[in-house]
Amino acid sequence: MPIYRIAVGTPGEASQPDAIRAAFAEFFSMIIFVFAGEGSGMAYNKLTDNGSATPAGLVAAALAHAFALFVAVSVGANISGGHVNPAVTFGAFIGGNITLLRSILYWIAQLLGSVVACLLLKYSTGGLETAAFSLSSGVSAWNALVFEIVMTFGLVYTVYATAVDPKKGNIGTIAPIAIGFIVGANILAGGAFDGASMNPAVSFGPAVVSWTWTNHWVYWVGPFIGAAIAAIVYDNIFIEDGGHEPLPVNDF
Repeated sequence: MPIYRIAVGTPGEASQPDAIRAAFAEFFSMIIFVFAGEGSGMAYNKLTDNGSATPAGLVAAALAHAFALFVAVSVGANISGGHVNPAVTFGAFIGGNITLLRSILYWIAQLLGSVVACLLLKYSTGGLETAAFSLSSGVSAWNALVFEIVMTFGLVYTVYATAVDPKKGNIGTIAPIAIGFIVGANILAGGAFDGASMNPAVSFGPAVVSWTWTNHWVYWVGPFIGAAIAAIVYDNIFIEDGGHEPLPVNDF
């Protein structure tokens, strides 16, 4: 991947109105996503009186996250691109589709949105715990790291194929639902092992509110590695040099 595609951005970029609007879009999209996704898990725990996880509960979590992400990406797409994930933003940066300074702005908005969503959930449920992501019995941090790398690779590869690729054509209209579907499918695959985060912000909010940081690094390192691999693979193999253009914000 030619290094010239990666851009730092200008110092004044963070104060531009469109950048600020984009950050607010990421903030509110993240609230929508985390409130529904984390809230579904809290609702399940309440209905089962904190009982053991069941296949039905896993399916419910997958559906809740898939539907919520579909909406969160859709409502932010025309403003920020609907990243709703620091790993997706990192993948876009690696491919030269967003500057570093705008990426940092997105990351701050995404993390704050997740924390606010978890605080709202804790308050509105009367103080119920917003459970942090954790590893299942018998699953090591390195096992979980591989899970997060592979699942996030699938997510960001899907983002590139349906939203970033200049040749996407009409398939771009289904990008939000494709992104929601791959996240739901990955939760069915990895949810029983490490919670299937694929999203550092989704892991960060519950960790802050519950102040639980055990193995938290896995949910940052894994998604960022997976996102970088997906961006490099798709950009180098499937996007032609001559056809590559920095992607306008309103197209992603």
